[in-house]
Amino acid sequence: MATGTGKTPVAFQICWKLWNARWNRTGEHRRPKILYLSDRNILIDDPKDKIFAQFGDARAKIEYGHAIKSREVYFAIYQALAEDERRPGLYKEYARDFFDLIIVDECHRGSAREESNWREILEYFEPAYQLGMTATPLRDETRDTYLYFGNPIYQYSLRQGIEDGFLAPYRVHRVITQWDAAGWRPSKDDIDRYGRRIPDEVYGTPDFERKVALLKRTEAIAKHLTDFLNKTDRFAKTIVFCVDQEHASDMRTALNNLNSDLVRQYPDYVCRVTADEGDIGRGHLSRFQDVESRSPVILTTSQLLTTGVDAPTCKNIVIARVVGSLTEFKQIIGRGTRVRDDYGKLWFNIIDYTGSATQRFADPDFDGDPAFISQEEVDAAGKTTNERIIDDGLPPLEGEDKGPIVIDEAPTVEPRKYYFDEGHVEIASHLVYELDPDGKQLRVLKYSDYAAEKVRTLYPSAPELRQKWANPAERSEIIDKLAQRGISFDELAETAKQPDADPFDLLCHIAFNAPLRTRRERAQRLCEERKDFFDQYGPEARAILNELLDKYAEYGTAQFVLPDVLQVPPISERGNVIEIAKMFGGSERLRNAVNHLQTLLYAA
Repeated sequence: MATGTGKTPVAFQICWKLWNARWNRTGEHRRPKILYLSDRNILIDDPKDKIFAQFGDARAKIEYGHAIKSREVYFAIYQALAEDERRPGLYKEYARDFFDLIIVDECHRGSAREESNWREILEYFEPAYQLGMTATPLRDETRDTYLYFGNPIYQYSLRQGIEDGFLAPYRVHRVITQWDAAGWRPSKDDIDRYGRRIPDEVYGTPDFERKVALLKRTEAIAKHLTDFLNKTDRFAKTIVFCVDQEHASDMRTALNNLNSDLVRQYPDYVCRVTADEGDIGRGHLSRFQDVESRSPVILTTSQLLTTGVDAPTCKNIVIARVVGSLTEFKQIIGRGTRVRDDYGKLWFNIIDYTGSATQRFADPDFDGDPAFISQEEVDAAGKTTNERIIDDGLPPLEGEDKGPIVIDEAPTVEPRKYYFDEGHVEIASHLVYELDPDGKQLRVLKYSDYAAEKVRTLYPSAPELRQKWANPAERSEIIDKLAQRGISFDELAETAKQPDADPFDLLCHIAFNAPLRTRRERAQRLCEERKDFFDQYGPEARAILNELLDKYAEYGTAQFVLPDVLQVPPISERGNVIEIAKMFGGSERLRNAVNHLQTLLYAA
C-alpha cells in the first residue's frame, strides 16, 4: 500500500478483530499473541502509543534485553531481538510457537533477505502467521521480500490513492546549480578547510558531500529554498533530505542564518533531526508532526526520516542528495502525500536539487506521476535566473537501483571527504512537466500553458468563467479549484510579466486569448459606464464604493471581503462597521451593494 494510505490502521484493525474474537493459531480459548516487528524505534513507538493505544495494558515493548511474556500485543525492533557479537539472541528466550501472528512493517528491508541475521527471527517463529507490509514496489533490490512473503494479497498504488483523493498530488521543481549542471573542478592551488590539496578531477552531483563538501553550493540551495518559502508560505512545513548528518548540519546553519527574523521569534524554526540528536531530535520531530504546532517549520535530515514518519501537514519535500533507489525515493515523497484539507493541505511540492525526482518519474515502475514539474536556474545568491518547462535530458543517475545508500558516519582520524568553502555558484535552470492526455508519459509544458489547459478543462468558455467569477462565492470556489491544481495567481502574473492584471483577465487571456486589462482599467471603465449604479447611493456611500474600487485597483479582489476591508484606512476613518452599514441602509444592503459592484466590474 502506498505511503499515506493507512497500512498501520489496517494492521490495527486486523489485530483488533482477531484479538476481540479470541482467534489464535491453535484454536484454544484465549486471546492471540501478536508481535509487531520493524527495524526502527519510531516505526513501533508511534503505532504503539497512538492507534494501538486501544489495547491498553495488553501492549508491551520488548527492549533492554528483557523477554516479556505476560502480555498479548508485543512491539519490537529486530535489533532488540537479534543475535550479535554481544548477545545470543533474545528471540530464543521465546518458544518457537509463542506468537500466533507477526506483523512485519516495512518488510522490504533486511528481514526477508536470505543472508540477513534478522531473517533468522522470522524463520525461528515459523509456526506464526506472518504478514508483511510495505509501500515499496516490486523491484530487483527487494525481490527477496516477495520470494519470502509471496505475491501481495492486496495492493493499493500511489496513483490510485491520488485519483481516489486519499493522497495529495504534487508539483515538482527541478532546480539546478551551475556546479550540478557543468560539474566542479578545483583550481590548481585550491586546498580544503584542513589544508589538504583537493585531487584534480571534475566532480559531479553524486560526488557532492560524499567526496567533496561544497559549502557555497549548500548556501545557494538554502537561499533558493528560503526565497521559495518567502513566495509561497514561510510556515509551510518542510523536510530537507541531505547527504549525511554533517550536510544536514550545514544546511540547518545556512537556513537559520537566512531566516534569522523568524528564528528570533521561533528558536526551533529550523532543526536537524538525525541519529545524533537522540531524544532531542525526537522532540523536534514530534512537534513537527503535531498539526497544531507552528514550529519547527523546517527539518534537515539524512536517512532518519525516509520512512515511517507521519507528517500530515508537510507541504514541501526537498531533495538535496542523490536518491539512487526507486524504493527509497517513493518512501521519501511519501512524507508529503497525506491529505489534510482542514489545514489547507491538498497538494505538496517536491523541490529537487539533484535530478533524483526527474529521473524517478521516468521509471516505468513508478506509478504516481506529478501534476507538473518545473525547472529553474539559480545564482549564488539563490535567485532564480531562468525558468523553463523542458526535459533536462540528463543521463540516468549513477548507482541507481542499488538500494538505499548507507553512509558510514563513524569517527575517523582523517576526514573522509574534502571541504571547500570558497567559490561562487549560481542557480542555473525551472522544468515543468505533466502527464499527456493518455496518462502514460510526461510531456513538456510551460507553466502558463498548464494553467490555460486546467482553466479550459474546468470552464470551457470565457462567458461561463465570467458568469461564475462575478459571483463572490463562486469566485472563491474557482480560486480553490485552481489552487488544488497548483496554480497560483501571483506566480502566473509573474510568469506572464503582468503584475497589475486582474486575475480574471489573466485567466481569460492565457486560456481564451482575450484582451488583457489591468485592475485600474476595469475600475475606471466601471466608473465611466455605470454612473447610474453609484447615483442610487448617497454621497457618503458613494465615497466608500469609490474607495473600495481604489483598493481593488491597487491590491486586487481581496479588498471586497466584508467586514475586514471596512476596518482599515481610509474607509475605517468614516466610522465603525455599524456606522458605515447605516450609510447604505443596513448591513444587508451594504453587502448587496458590494456584491453588485463586483458583478458590474466583471460584466464586460
